Amino acid sequence: MSLNEEKFFSILKKINCFERNPHVAVGVSGGPDSIALVFLVNKWIKLRNGKLTAIIFDHRIRDNSKNESFEVRTILKNLNINSVILRAQRNNLTKKNMSQARNNRLNGLTNFCKRKKILHLFLGHHYDDNIETYLIRKINGSNFEGLGSMEELSYFNQIQLLRPLLKIQKKSILTFNKKNNLVYLNDPSNKDLNYTRVKVRNFLESENYQNLIRYDFLAIKKEMPFFRDMIWSYFLDTLSYATSNKLKINIHKLLKLDNLIVERIILIGLKYFSLQNFRVRSAKIAIFMDEIKKSSFKNFNLKSISIVKKDNFLVFSKK
Repeated sequence: MSLNEEKFFSILKKINCFERNPHVAVGVSGGPDSIALVFLVNKWIKLRNGKLTAIIFDHRIRDNSKNESFEVRTILKNLNINSVILRAQRNNLTKKNMSQARNNRLNGLTNFCKRKKILHLFLGHHYDDNIETYLIRKINGSNFEGLGSMEELSYFNQIQLLRPLLKIQKKSILTFNKKNNLVYLNDPSNKDLNYTRVKVRNFLESENYQNLIRYDFLAIKKEMPFFRDMIWSYFLDTLSYATSNKLKINIHKLLKLDNLIVERIILIGLKYFSLQNFRVRSAKIAIFMDEIKKSSFKNFNLKSISIVKKDNFLVFSKK
């Protein structure tokens, strides 16, 4: 799918989740993807009589990251786009790897949006990123829902995340940038084979492998809505009642289901009391699933959620 102004506006029209005169933010790394994104969002926001804040996040992993953030600010200034620079906190730099850098960045961006009462955060992930994410998750043994990878519209830390370029290939973004004379930076870590994502990216350069993975990925994406409908159907069947502070699930109905479905129902129960960024390890849920099968089971805690067995029911409540 080629990238142009008309196509981008059409994507946002279909998403259709904005208030009047919206204030939006764009996470800008300085790479070709985020520069194309902020350039297009800037054009779109003017038509909506809204406001745009570009956010540059200095992850502080590389020695020259501070200078890079200043370079990105200069690029944005030349595009007449206002920007702010955020820096990772030193106490969040224990591992100094790409995974931690991504987590620090997302937390930093969304926390800034909350402070400034910005509801919408645009991110520059594109089609090739999603294929890479899919393959990495498959290698790591992700469950079916996890293999759906990134969505155009999602939520994290009470902020709406928008990824309107997810159906746009990298080569189309590069063509768009060249056509519009957009200046961007090249991240040196994109060539560092110590990172899993770079190894996966190189693997996908083979056209045969690329086509196989894309076919596999698109098949999963096509089936995902049916999978979610099925999970919700089973969840509602096991649900006895729900209030603002309590969920009651029929344990006998639950344990008749496949373990994968049980795990998803448990996650729905946990997220009911939590923000959209709630995370709990599958290993922890697996331990809980083993426990509820025991006749001696009485209670279990998963993060801030208490789960107690009462008669034939599991009662979820927030501690």
